[in-house]
Amino acid sequence: MAAVSAVSLATLVAGCGSEAQQDSALVLRIMGPADGSDQYAQAAQKCSDASGGKYRLEYDISAKQTDDQRLQLARRIVGGDSSFDIMGLDVTWTPEFAEAGWALPLPEDMAERVTEGTLSGPLDTATWQDQLYGAPLNTNTQLLWYRKSLVDGPPKTWDDLIATGERLADEGKASMIGVQAAQFEGSVVWLNSMTASAGGQLVAPDGQSVTIADNDAAERALDTMHRVATAKGHDPSISQSDENQARLAFDRGDAFAQVNYPFVYAGAKEKAESGNQVAKEVFEDMAWTTYPAMDEGTPAQVTIGGLNLAVPSTSKHPELAFEAIDCLRNEQNQLNNALKGGLPPTLTKLYTQATDEFKEEYPFYREIYEQLNTLEESDSAELSQEERALLPSPRTAGVVTRPKSPAYQSLSILMASRISPPEDVDAKSLVGTLDEELQAAVNSEGLVP
Repeated sequence: MAAVSAVSLATLVAGCGSEAQQDSALVLRIMGPADGSDQYAQAAQKCSDASGGKYRLEYDISAKQTDDQRLQLARRIVGGDSSFDIMGLDVTWTPEFAEAGWALPLPEDMAERVTEGTLSGPLDTATWQDQLYGAPLNTNTQLLWYRKSLVDGPPKTWDDLIATGERLADEGKASMIGVQAAQFEGSVVWLNSMTASAGGQLVAPDGQSVTIADNDAAERALDTMHRVATAKGHDPSISQSDENQARLAFDRGDAFAQVNYPFVYAGAKEKAESGNQVAKEVFEDMAWTTYPAMDEGTPAQVTIGGLNLAVPSTSKHPELAFEAIDCLRNEQNQLNNALKGGLPPTLTKLYTQATDEFKEEYPFYREIYEQLNTLEESDSAELSQEERALLPSPRTAGVVTRPKSPAYQSLSILMASRISPPEDVDAKSLVGTLDEELQAAVNSEGLVP
């Protein structure tokens, strides 16, 4: 990683409010990603004004790439850097930052507030060893997007998708299935979702025990990845496919379906409205449903993404930082992030009492809501009547996190290197290999590719 000096967005959050208050207020710096920075800076300004002069928030962009952001934060905290007070944590970083003592646990009263109003999936990503170390700001989940005219009803399983693609190839029609199969985090997300959907898990909740070989779920997932990559009519460049490549294949009419994040809807709509005739035809034919299951009748479990706000252990002003986080993730700011930045919110109320504007921008908000809620009966029993009313019965999908382990970054790099390209995967032998290599990575043994 380059020695990244953060690019300040202070100019975006200066102004408004009394000059005297702005000048005298304590500056709290937020270190966060570039994606969504405009909306985060707007929230910082609103919260600065609302603080009554107690603090002034300045948003600093950390490194561009997610891995570099993590390294930058870790190095600054280990080095004793107290120049920032709030940090944006990717959902996979919680165990590492908590275990290392880099992130402070939420105060008890704040943890209760966050728990009360936040969806179960995002809440789980901010939790380590039954303690909250972050407050979920935004989230993400993949849906299945498909062409209505090319399928006989919404595809329910991966087997349905593969069979439909081969039929369409025989008919000379769009037959590709858009997935994320390049050697990067997206392929790990694909494996994780399918393994969980088949009834397995890659690593146990303790973050230490590798469970990929405990049943046949991971083998079935890897075999399905191989079949998608080699089926008649498959994407010939699937080994290089990421979210954007899958989106483009769908938009230009080469793919009849794709698993992807909600941003693809806004992108397709924008292209259609720009006068692109092919994009217009695709958009008018575009539909969505929940993530494909491994077995019909068994709900899919879909890997969650997103960003949590946390306070570094080096902050000199943790109390004010936690107070500011409460404001940064409030309903108004999360709704603005969703409408202007395409980042689904984590607050239950924004779904159960969805505004007309939110429904227009997210016509698939019910599917997102379902996939952000756990399938655990104990958690479902705690939902209010209003919350349960938004969930279908029977359920078709639920949420799953990526392996919660302090060693997750090593695990992810290792898995991505082994499962891509998917056309070369031998499922049975690869499960055994991964079982040994992942356990070594958890134990900090061996070399990560």
